[in-house]
Amino acid sequence: MTNQTEPPFKKPVTVALTGASGAQYGLRLIDVLVAAGHEVWVMISKAAHMVIATETDIELPAQPQRLAQALSERSGAQPGQIRCFGREDWMAPVASGSGAPSAMVVCPCSTGTLSAVATGASNNLIERAADVAIKERRTLVLVPRESPFSPIHLEHMLALSRLGVVILPAAPGFYHRPQSIEDLIDFIVARILNQLGIEHSLVPRWGEVESTANPSSTKDN
Repeated sequence: MTNQTEPPFKKPVTVALTGASGAQYGLRLIDVLVAAGHEVWVMISKAAHMVIATETDIELPAQPQRLAQALSERSGAQPGQIRCFGREDWMAPVASGSGAPSAMVVCPCSTGTLSAVATGASNNLIERAADVAIKERRTLVLVPRESPFSPIHLEHMLALSRLGVVILPAAPGFYHRPQSIEDLIDFIVARILNQLGIEHSLVPRWGEVESTANPSSTKDN
């Protein structure tokens, strides 16, 4: 009888950060996926590196191997749990339908990246990976962070939504009564995890909030 060993990590999820504001959403998503035991394949655009440096105190190197090491140290990932790819690493598995994982999230997603994905530009690895996800009918979640949206942005979102892409704007709700910026970030990350079918306890689901705040609401009248 052949001994079969289980893979060290759960199925890979691709996470790409591009040059929109809201780098904290993508970084938090990586941390949560790692904690959930998933292998995480990461791509960070040049503009995203600039946003991260502007919005946080986190310093991340651009070279993929060093970036993977820095993200692993930050999130407590196991060796090999985080893999990083450069913008023109065309031999990366995410560049092909035969190698890409079942789900990809672009978080945050700049309107430039949104446009490129909507038109199939594939000028860099992030755009190509998204193009692969669409053509292979795999889960693709885009998290745009812009305000206000122009008709151009809206038309691109509509076109992508009609292709099955999940458009999940970084617009957190307040019904869970957030007490911190971290609570707002977790609201969006929780929504992303819901789309990926990954269990979490970041934010109570609708209905759970009322039950928690008012236990008597669950009793028979």
